[in-house]
Amino acid sequence: MPGELPRQQFVLDTSLFITEEIRRDDESLEEAVVRLLDLVATARLELNISCYVPPSIHDELATMLRERDVDEAVFSRLDTWVVRKSPDRYGVTIPADIVYDFIDEMSDRVDRGLRVSEKAIREVEQLDPEALASSSNNDGKEEYMTDADRILSDMRDKYRRALRRGVLDSREDFDLLILARELDAGVVTEDRGIISWADEFGLRYVRGGQFPTLLEEYLRAAGVEDGV
Repeated sequence: MPGELPRQQFVLDTSLFITEEIRRDDESLEEAVVRLLDLVATARLELNISCYVPPSIHDELATMLRERDVDEAVFSRLDTWVVRKSPDRYGVTIPADIVYDFIDEMSDRVDRGLRVSEKAIREVEQLDPEALASSSNNDGKEEYMTDADRILSDMRDKYRRALRRGVLDSREDFDLLILARELDAGVVTEDRGIISWADEFGLRYVRGGQFPTLLEEYLRAAGVEDGV
């Protein structure tokens, strides 16, 4: 019986709702989110599976959905079936080893960011303002600035990847992990940084694109007709 099943809990990341991985062919973002929330509701009622989000994640998600013109009725479903809970930031402990690893990683990333910046500076130094000025328009620097802007744009992309990709870079990410640790819940995300640190925290995790299928398989195994 569903009431005898061990309770499962998941903490959901914004990326779960936004990723195209949860969409079926020709399915809009709103349709995919509604189908996901219907699965979450059925799993809650039939299998005692609970889904949570920290308030910071909820606010971030609500902003992104509104920017995509999602109907207000979707927010009612979200608030009904996905529980908002603040993580216990004072009560949840983190092993010192994890903090040491984070400090080492950020130190290494800062060094990589500096190398990216230094390379960009050297490239700018190689530009010849006089040669470019001879073929420019009346402003005298348009072509030069175009090359400089290209280098700076490339530097920003590489700098962002060096410092931010695959690392915890927001309070929302940290709230997600702390809440999952507090509840002993699985993390559902498409963010590689969160997945990496879920391993460090010793947490279960599910890729966002696989989560609807996971719920469907649970329901099917339990003999529940989810109708989705």
